Amino acid sequence: MRLLRIKAIAKKELIQIWRDPFSLAMAFLMPAMLLFIYGYAITFDIDKIATIVFDMDKSSLSRELVSEFKASGYFRIISYLDNYKDIDGYLDSGKAKVALVIHTDFSKDIRAARNARIEIILDGADSNTASIAQGYIAVISDRFVQRIKGSHVKPLIESRSRVWYNTELRSRNFIVPGIVAVMMAVIIALLTSLTIAKEWDRGTMEQLISTPVKTPELIIGKLIPYFLIGFVDTILSILMSTLLFQVPLRGSIPLMLLLSSIFLFGGLSSGILISIVARTQLVASQMAMLSSFLPAFLLSGFIFSISNIPKPLQIVTYFVPARYYVTILKGIFLKGSTLRFLMTEAILLIVFAVVVFTVANKKFKKRID
Repeated sequence: MRLLRIKAIAKKELIQIWRDPFSLAMAFLMPAMLLFIYGYAITFDIDKIATIVFDMDKSSLSRELVSEFKASGYFRIISYLDNYKDIDGYLDSGKAKVALVIHTDFSKDIRAARNARIEIILDGADSNTASIAQGYIAVISDRFVQRIKGSHVKPLIESRSRVWYNTELRSRNFIVPGIVAVMMAVIIALLTSLTIAKEWDRGTMEQLISTPVKTPELIIGKLIPYFLIGFVDTILSILMSTLLFQVPLRGSIPLMLLLSSIFLFGGLSSGILISIVARTQLVASQMAMLSSFLPAFLLSGFIFSISNIPKPLQIVTYFVPARYYVTILKGIFLKGSTLRFLMTEAILLIVFAVVVFTVANKKFKKRID
């Protein structure tokens, strides 16, 4: 293997990328745009839930309860009703997600230490919002009762919770690192999936085959420019995550870049393998999207916890490199994890990269079929 040949192939690939506006846009603009769009669009924070109130008691205590709901910030009172039948219209049209009905004698029952009646009607079409709203309502109601009865009423069990790593429970803090992993998996696979196929489509593969360049030299030479692009995209993603989305970065930046480089090499080798197998740009791009985006988005633990998906699919996730990269990014960003705690993920990424690169070398033949 000669470095001069690798350098020549890498220089040729860089010139082609520089002369192709589409490749440049995909390499630099698309990652920034995807991170910006998905970073703001995807959120699991539920607040300002549209709520309507039907207060039949009309007492000071019922008004206090409604004020508790408003002050929490989780509920936004959009209307006060005078008729129970009007609730259907608001929920059916989607204008409201929650209806709070305070029954007559609510204040009398509380003062008499009886069970006071309130009715909560939830729009179950959005099950996630409904279930979260139920939890908010339970907490607000319990807090209201405790305040009315007085601090002398103490529960038999007192629990105190502490949240580590993401104390504000901001969904963006764990979504953005996952988005970076998914985005990088897709971009690097798409970029390199077109390299070999592009040579076949343009009719220049015959010229490369006639040269003394060996298969490993050709593949490494084509990988180098895209590795540099991916490395720059990684740095850009880190800057956007910390400066734009205010995601805390508690771990080591050099460690993140090192492990990201391993992930990049494996992903780029996977794209090269797809390009070798497909031989046409259209088929290669479709294969790259199917093999990168869907597994990275659905089976990496980015959106859905791996422990909650069916057992057969849990086995499949072990073959998805984005799974390990998501764990790495979340660990370094939020927990400040060191290599000691990420060693398993790092080793598996190395194994994946070596295996895919070896298969790509074996698969590519310097001959015209």
